[in-house]
Amino acid sequence: MNGKVKAFLKRKDVVFSASRYGIDALGAMAQGLFASLLIGTILSTLGEQLGIAVLVTIGGYAKAATGPAMAVAIGYALKTPQLVLFSLIAVGAAANELGKAGGPLAVLVVAIVASECGKIVSKETKIDIIVTPAVTISIGVLLSLACAPAIGKAASSVGNAIMWATELQPFFMGILVSVLVGVALTLPISSAAICAALGLTGLAGGAAVAGCCAQMIGFAVMSFKENKWGGLFAQGLGTSMLQMGNIVRNPRIWLPPTLASAITGPLATCLFHLKMNGAAVASGMGTCGLVGQIGVYTGWVNDVAAGTKAGITAFDWIGMILICFILPAVLTLLIAVPFRKNGWIKENDLKLDL
Repeated sequence: MNGKVKAFLKRKDVVFSASRYGIDALGAMAQGLFASLLIGTILSTLGEQLGIAVLVTIGGYAKAATGPAMAVAIGYALKTPQLVLFSLIAVGAAANELGKAGGPLAVLVVAIVASECGKIVSKETKIDIIVTPAVTISIGVLLSLACAPAIGKAASSVGNAIMWATELQPFFMGILVSVLVGVALTLPISSAAICAALGLTGLAGGAAVAGCCAQMIGFAVMSFKENKWGGLFAQGLGTSMLQMGNIVRNPRIWLPPTLASAITGPLATCLFHLKMNGAAVASGMGTCGLVGQIGVYTGWVNDVAAGTKAGITAFDWIGMILICFILPAVLTLLIAVPFRKNGWIKENDLKLDL
């Protein structure tokens, strides 16, 4: 019987795997977030700053589609049939709404379960057009009603605890958050999705931005000799994840940018009080498309509008530029010098096939 079940699940491409759910689905969810909440926030902010009402309207519609966008992205990563994929629109809307502040995590869990259940029943009956969407949506919405509020509350509690701890101990938590989120950005998982799921904003969000920037800018400048301008832009404005293959071959190349993040994190929290009060997803983006910096700026604008910040100062801009660009580059290069002299980092250890 077990053999028959395994054969059936294999035929349905239902694979219970940490890689599929923790890397593929999570990474796809982040892209769904980018294509809805994040771009919507950017467009809305531009519209408000430039006085273009239509951009605010466009941004509002984009943000309203956050739940469905995440769920469909997850379904796409799990290679669901079309009827299942389209049915996930309703599932994502329900999970995100019921999950409230922890909506992204609720969508991740619920969409994975609904996707796999939909795949199991897909094309198994002659009335597939009714059965598949009915099963997918029913299971997804029922699971959302039963679990999404609790999942959302749990994620929100963890995020609030991290943010509270960062306010209480900005130095040590600045190091911890910066290093961990930066490492997550370089690993083949989504730091942006993690930050969004936990609702990581405020000082903790600022530390997360610092850590991500240290990885991206750090690897970009440290590998400039091998990868030139193409590598600089690919890593500095794209992702440091490109270095994962090289890290596997020589883990020591990861130390300079990681140590740099351990320095810039507490500087961000203690000296510059860098906060991410924009969309939480931007906390895990670093310099990718300058989304992290746009998120910080959006937070400034929101704070000014709310009356909690008098205005955007030169010190704010200096802090962001130093934490996001200058310090990651300088610190990583300085830390890498003894590594190269001792042979821990050799020529072409950072070479990318671009």
